[in-house]
Amino acid sequence: MAGVTDRPFRQLCKRLGAGMAVSEMVSSNALLWGSEKTRRRIDHQGEVEPRIVQIAGADPAHMAEAARFNVDHGAQIIDINMGCPAKKVCNVMAGSALLQNETLVARILEAVVNAVNVPVTLKIRTGWDPDHRNGIAVGRLAEACGVKALTVHGRTRACGFSGTAEYDTIAAIKAALRIPVIANGDIDSPQKARRVLHDTGADAIMVGRAAQGRPWIFNTIDHYLRTGNILPEPSHTDIRDLMLEHLTRLYEFYGERTGVLIARKHLSWYSKRQPGGAVFRQRVNKVASAEQQTTMTRDFFDELAEHQLGIAA
Repeated sequence: MAGVTDRPFRQLCKRLGAGMAVSEMVSSNALLWGSEKTRRRIDHQGEVEPRIVQIAGADPAHMAEAARFNVDHGAQIIDINMGCPAKKVCNVMAGSALLQNETLVARILEAVVNAVNVPVTLKIRTGWDPDHRNGIAVGRLAEACGVKALTVHGRTRACGFSGTAEYDTIAAIKAALRIPVIANGDIDSPQKARRVLHDTGADAIMVGRAAQGRPWIFNTIDHYLRTGNILPEPSHTDIRDLMLEHLTRLYEFYGERTGVLIARKHLSWYSKRQPGGAVFRQRVNKVASAEQQTTMTRDFFDELAEHQLGIAA
């Protein structure tokens, strides 16, 4: 997820139970590889293995070169993005737009698989639109080209994130393939995770949006799948400590100015389910220093914890 799964967030999610975490998209356009944004996206210093880098583009040769470039910079798995529905990506025939051209899909997959000696995985949607669901065909192409695993978001590109995920389509794709299939879309609770695994027959699940502001969801799901028991939600003190850890990592990674700006969306996600969250967001989004942001965050969650203790007493 571009703008979300940077190294600080990936590290936090892995510590809290995620088996793997995929980088933000790295463009196959070599002219961008020297940019500060790309340098951050390929920075894996101290990252828990496996290091997975997702690449995006529409030219087979450029995608192959991007794969080699990222492996040379530490990637242990290359993930190809053919699922992004964003207009700016689809307008250059990358992301989910590629699902309209199965011949080009095959050329890209062959080029990338042959370019590197690490596993290559693929992320897709179920098709371009409800009248053109070709996830099975694309999955078979991927398998034939040597792709090691396929992640399927259970919507077409035209559906965006509206409606509900098509778990029946994911099940059909899984049934047609021998390689592992990972189910993605609307998995926001331990119970939903188990139901999706059962209904689709998928080998694993991928959680995206539901981890925003709830990175502990991975441990909660893992515990439930192993034991059948639901872990209690973290306390306000626990959330405070996670958020402060996250803020510290953001400031270290981006520097204070950019770190404060990046932190605002995470603060929004962490606080949106909390009493008084809207007022807190209005206030904290006006400050420009790491010290102020940290203090306001600590104070907000401390007040919630004190209030909760008062109710319990």
